[in-house]
Amino acid sequence: MGFPAKKLTTGAPVRKVVLSTSVQNQIGELSTGLQSKSAGKTLVTGPSGTGKTLSASLLAKNPAIEVYLVDLPALISQYSTETEKNISALFEAAEKGGWTLLFDEADALFGKRTGVRDSHDKYANQAIAYLLQRIEQHKGTVVVVADEKRANIDEGFMRRMRHVINFPYPNV
Repeated sequence: MGFPAKKLTTGAPVRKVVLSTSVQNQIGELSTGLQSKSAGKTLVTGPSGTGKTLSASLLAKNPAIEVYLVDLPALISQYSTETEKNISALFEAAEKGGWTLLFDEADALFGKRTGVRDSHDKYANQAIAYLLQRIEQHKGTVVVVADEKRANIDEGFMRRMRHVINFPYPNV
């Protein structure tokens, strides 16, 4: 298995994304925070097609910002402790490199913990708890892009988010 993240680049022009003034301002503040390494943790939510991922990709156009897109299937393993090892390796590399980590379509990984009915639930909850711990300890920036299901994000993650940017559907 390869490293569970890859450097994000995009050829998309900035004019390609249509955002409200409020969201443009919040993305501008996030970009400034990323350049100064003080952005913290950010949750980006909104319906599909509102420009969440494209906006995050455009942040990578700035040469002062290295954004790594986390490959969720490569991060999560069917073996009980491998997921935690992958998470550890990811965060260690991000801290060493000064990278911004982008978790796209992360609803499943950052979802609410459940009652334990079987070993699958136990290990899923264990992986979420470990991810919470690593995010808490992480000195760098983490950007979590979730779909419109913000209510499905575990409260532990919500408490750690410094910023929440909601992308509404653009009007005419």
